[in-house]
Amino acid sequence: MEGTLERVLRLVETYEEELAALVPPGTTLFDAHVHVGRDIDGSTAAYEELETFLRRSGVERAFTFCLDEPDREPAFRAPNDRTLEAAERSQGLLVPFVRLDLAESPIGEATRCLDRGARGIKLHPRAQGFLLNDERLAPVFALAAERRVPILIHGGRGLPPIADHLERLHDGYPEAPLIIAHAGIADLAGLCEAFVGKPGVYFDTSVWSAIDLLDMYARVAPEQVLYASDFPYGQQPGCMLIAVRTARLAGLSDDELRNVLGGSAARIADDEPPLPLSEPKGARTFSQPLAFARIHHYLAMATPLLWTRQSDTIGVLGLALNACDERDGYVEERQRIAELLALARDLWRTLPETEDETERRRLIRATFRLIHLADIVALTLDADDA
Repeated sequence: MEGTLERVLRLVETYEEELAALVPPGTTLFDAHVHVGRDIDGSTAAYEELETFLRRSGVERAFTFCLDEPDREPAFRAPNDRTLEAAERSQGLLVPFVRLDLAESPIGEATRCLDRGARGIKLHPRAQGFLLNDERLAPVFALAAERRVPILIHGGRGLPPIADHLERLHDGYPEAPLIIAHAGIADLAGLCEAFVGKPGVYFDTSVWSAIDLLDMYARVAPEQVLYASDFPYGQQPGCMLIAVRTARLAGLSDDELRNVLGGSAARIADDEPPLPLSEPKGARTFSQPLAFARIHHYLAMATPLLWTRQSDTIGVLGLALNACDERDGYVEERQRIAELLALARDLWRTLPETEDETERRRLIRATFRLIHLADIVALTLDADDA
């Protein structure tokens, strides 16, 4: 098993090298969404692991907040204190946000942490069980507007449509920058329609599927997009590669990509006015060779099986590998995908015999890392020529 994991690391390093060549010269990297701490789901983001992740990625600053911690009651006070301590320890690498629970003194906790150096507010309606029409949100947005600090709000899975209520909140307090996490996939079309052309509203790139980002780029200005990894859930090089390759495929220029990868987030952190907004980039339709569409389809089937710790009893990785044998051009890309998936299949087959929970998590993450890279390649075939 260790030999297989060593092969995984060597293969991943080749994608890290590719990524370094794709980032425009002069880019200052800023990750707009990372966590520090321990989640109730068992995920961990120890300070040392986060620092290593960011340094290895070349990131110079990152918006940072706690996870949904076991000791989050009352009011996320203890986890927020740890976030502030981690930011102080990082000497500028981590830009701390205060995480709030609307049921437990949100204004008091936000004020306490902002007074101690927090630079933004994190809201998670799914984890903390509130809707965007909750009357307790208005005072939070009012405080953020008064302090001129950003609000980052979960916009990913597990939510009903949120665009109408979020638009009303932001329109009432436009002085507070708003960052919609996970490209707003919970309500992507509605959110993009509500906020396109509104300076100070941003979408972060922490998603699984390149299709989500291509749709987002076609709907909002490049200056409204922020690179984000969602560490520890996001892994490198996939989380940055997906942002860069989709941006290239959408037609972003080097300057626009520099802003996505760091410039716009730095302006938020430094309380500078947002950049003037340009037009959205990219097409509203998506096409690819059918063999690669099949590969993506099978990998989309594989992902929930892996996340829910099931075996690949359907044989979806085998189907994706078989699709790599088709002769329709893109020989190099098919070979790259096949190499990733063959290793992923080897790892996945070991999971039923792995009893140690720490080792099991490590294998699942490594397997997902390979599948994610394969899917990015399959969906962004022409990015190198863009």
